[in-house]
Formats: sequence, C-alpha cells, structure tokens
Amino acid sequence: MFSFGRSKDAVGLDIGASSVKAVQLKRGRGVHELVRLGIAPLHPETIVDGVIMDSGTVISAIQQIFTENQIKTKDVVVAVSGHSVIVKKIRVTKMKPEELEEAIPFEAEQYVPYAIEDVNLDFQVLENADPNANELDVLLVAVKKDIVNDYLSIISTAGLNAVVVDVDAFALENAFELAYDPDRDQVIGLVNLGAAVMNINILQGGFSEFTRDSPVGGNRYTESIQKMLGLSYDQAETLKLGTEVDGRTLRDAQPAIDMVNAEVAGEIRRSFDFFRSSSHSDTIHRVVLSGGSARLPGLVEYLSENLEIPFEVANPLRKLKADPKKIDPAYLEMIAPQLAVSVGLALRQAGDK
Repeated sequence: MFSFGRSKDAVGLDIGASSVKAVQLKRGRGVHELVRLGIAPLHPETIVDGVIMDSGTVISAIQQIFTENQIKTKDVVVAVSGHSVIVKKIRVTKMKPEELEEAIPFEAEQYVPYAIEDVNLDFQVLENADPNANELDVLLVAVKKDIVNDYLSIISTAGLNAVVVDVDAFALENAFELAYDPDRDQVIGLVNLGAAVMNINILQGGFSEFTRDSPVGGNRYTESIQKMLGLSYDQAETLKLGTEVDGRTLRDAQPAIDMVNAEVAGEIRRSFDFFRSSSHSDTIHRVVLSGGSARLPGLVEYLSENLEIPFEVANPLRKLKADPKKIDPAYLEMIAPQLAVSVGLALRQAGDK
C-alpha cells in the first residue's frame, strides 16, 4: 500500500478498537524471531467506525507500549480498515506499467464512492492464468486521505515514523502465509473478529480474491451480555472471557452470546455467498479465525456447524522463534489470535508489494 520511507525492519503497530498491539520481528535465515511484544487496552469510545475519536489516549497507549517493552525502533507499519477503505478487484485493458499508473485514477472513479482527489490510491497487478490475455486483473485499494492523515499524525506525535500504511485484511494474509504454508489448490477464508470490525479475506490460488469489512465485532458480545444480565461493561467483558462475576457464570450469559454468534455467522455467510456468486469456485475449504474474540468458548464449533465449513483458531506465532526467558510461552499461546494483524504488519517493509 502506501509507503512513506525505507526501513529494513519496522514494528507492526495494530491500532484496534479495544487495544493497541505492537510486534517486532527479527528476520533470520528462513526463520523469524519475535523479539518485542506489547499490548495496551483502549476504552470502547476511543475509536469508532475506524475513526480515532480520542487521539491523546491512543498516543499515550503507543508510548506506553514502546517504553515498557523497550522497543527502540521508531519505524512502524500501521493498517486501516472499515467503511473508508475500498478494496476491489478490477479488470483493465493490458498496457505498459507506466501507462497503467496514469490510467488507474480514471479507472478508479467508477468504483470509489468518494472524489478521487480525496483518497490515497494503490494497486497491484495480479497474476493472470493466460499470458496472452488482452486484459489485466488489478487489485485496487483506496483509502480516504483524512483517515490516513489521522493515523500518520498520531504516530508522528507519539515520536514514531510510519513507513507503510497497509490494510488489515492484507496483513492477515501475510501472517497466515508465514504461519501455515497454504495450499494454493484450496480456497481459504481468513476472518479476523476484532472488537468493532470483522475483516474477511478469501484467498484463492494463493491470492486475495475477496475482502470485506463488517461492523460486527467482539464488543457486540459484551453489549449483549451487559443488556441481558444488567452488568457493567467491564463486568460483561470479564464474564465473556469465562470468569465468574457476582455469581453469574458463562452459562448464564450463553443466550446473549448465542444471539451474537448467529449475527456473526450471518455476516460471514453473506460474504461467502457473495464470493461464491462471483467466483469460479463454490467451495471454501477452511476458515482461520483470529482476533480477540476467536477464543470465545464454543464459537469455532458454532461457526463450523452453522456454516458447514471447518473453522480453526489462528496462531500467527506458530513458526516464530521466541525466547521463553523473555516472553512467557503460556502468555503467547493465550494472546496469539489477537496478534494476526500486528504480525502481518511486522512482516512488511517500505517499498515492497
């Protein structure tokens, strides 16, 4: 996506609706090492619909992570998501790279619901099965400039330097490819159930074929429990994760959880049905679920049964080296699903595609 400098290794900085997460990797010969990791929580109203409402809180969280975890690197890769991000696979007449560069803004006008001068544009030419084809498949990405500028301003104020702005769905893809050695003959769904947004990315032939962001996330579970049981937000959040609160157990919260499970399943089904209607494949072989809500008791089983597709909880750290004396393995196992985006971002370098 959008590069602003050159850096060998940058910190993956995932600014999410419920927390800020930072991951620093060290690249070695055929292996990556997790050298630094930090998470700082955010209150629910800090970021709404991808828009940062309380920049001071976000800046403080970023600075806290870098200070407490002794992260010295100042270069970061950050991602955006939500309704201000447009990702579209388009087909254009075959032309030279320099001609395509000039043509993309004109092509984008018919797909982007904003004035072209108000968005940052980027694109990637996709592999075509027929080298003699007269057209090119192009992945087009557009993000509103004011959203990008808000993130860049916060990062700068925190004393850091953003070298790449990526998209959450593509960061998921990077993390998945590192951790799982994907089978290119399979169609694979990547679903990141964050606090406020669910990112969906479907890979076909090893490439991103469909992406969608849905405004349904883990906060919906908390709000449903809070309303049904008359708890505070913090109490509902604690109960959601399986800890008893004032005599209430996870079993008491199950009806509230089931309501949201059905909503999440419905959103995923709609996305998958749309993909099937516009793709040559009607089969999705497996789905890897990440995000803070991926470990909700019974969710993977519910989605697997409801959608009739095997779901599994993501572990983007499964092939990363980590010093057990510096980072507790049990802690890593617990938080791994939350780190899919930040690991994917940490794999990026300025200037790469």
